[in-house]
Amino acid sequence: MTTAETAVTTQVYRVYIRATPQAIWDAITKPEWVAKYGYGGTCEYDFRPGGAYRHFPSDEMRKASAEWGAECPDVIIDGEVIEADPPHKLVQTWRMLMSPDAAAEGFTRLTFEIRETPDAGTKLTVTHELGNAPVLAAMVGGAGADTGAGGGWSWVLSDLKSLLETGATLRG
Repeated sequence: MTTAETAVTTQVYRVYIRATPQAIWDAITKPEWVAKYGYGGTCEYDFRPGGAYRHFPSDEMRKASAEWGAECPDVIIDGEVIEADPPHKLVQTWRMLMSPDAAAEGFTRLTFEIRETPDAGTKLTVTHELGNAPVLAAMVGGAGADTGAGGGWSWVLSDLKSLLETGATLRG
């Protein structure tokens, strides 16, 4: 008898933001906010357990994909809501559809925890469980940052923080 072990990869990102928990929740879940930072696009949530999550590409994303000779799907990320406790916690599945290799890895688990602190603003913790998803783990870990493919969760969260605190994204 042999036993195969699979390494479970979990990435945890924590950022303190000078904003209310509700403002951070809205920035993560409302399409008009999601379009303003990170990779852009818009999102759609059904917050009931088992409800759908979909993220749609921006026009810029479609244009960039075409320039790279890649097809940009109508839905770039999909998943399902597991738990929603606005404005404190959101747990969902998450599958990247822009990359056929990442899409083939299937669904991962993503958790947003939002906690107000007494003296450091609001703490946002993003935990992305990426077991059996090495391609996606590299992508969301920022492996493409030096080649213009994006900086993953670190960059997205930095852009979110900048937007909420200053009104401007890192790109200006």
